[in-house]
Amino acid sequence: MKKLILCLSFVTNLAFAQHKEIIKTDKAPVPIAPYSQAVKSNGFLFVAGQIGLDPATRKLVDGGFEAETVRIMENIKAVLEAADAKLSDIVNTTIYIKDMNNFAKVNEIYGKYFTGDFPARTTVGVANLPGGASIEIAVVAAIAHKPRRK
Repeated sequence: MKKLILCLSFVTNLAFAQHKEIIKTDKAPVPIAPYSQAVKSNGFLFVAGQIGLDPATRKLVDGGFEAETVRIMENIKAVLEAADAKLSDIVNTTIYIKDMNNFAKVNEIYGKYFTGDFPARTTVGVANLPGGASIEIAVVAAIAHKPRRK
């Protein structure tokens, strides 16, 4: 009986062993600090917080809050696609905004990227964001693990 329990324990640990895959794409801004654009692990994709950087110039887009929000969503979409995922796979979103008066604008723009079954979401007002950004969005998506094609 002890051998059976030990064997089952071993098999269970193998089934839940951590798998970690780094996701990279040139269609979203390349990180300028020690972090990854996204990490795929155990059925989830953790996308690093995105600010409204243009992937080509790595500079904040012109046009203010609305333009930054659209650029962020496009960057998130690009990272998801690099991981063979899509916006509908997002299960959780965390939004950081410098001015809570922009909350309605966030809802309007963010809502256009989903067709229903919205992810869970937290919105936090903050004093400052990297690079002078007005908004930053991070997401978690639920995905099936598939080895990445190279």
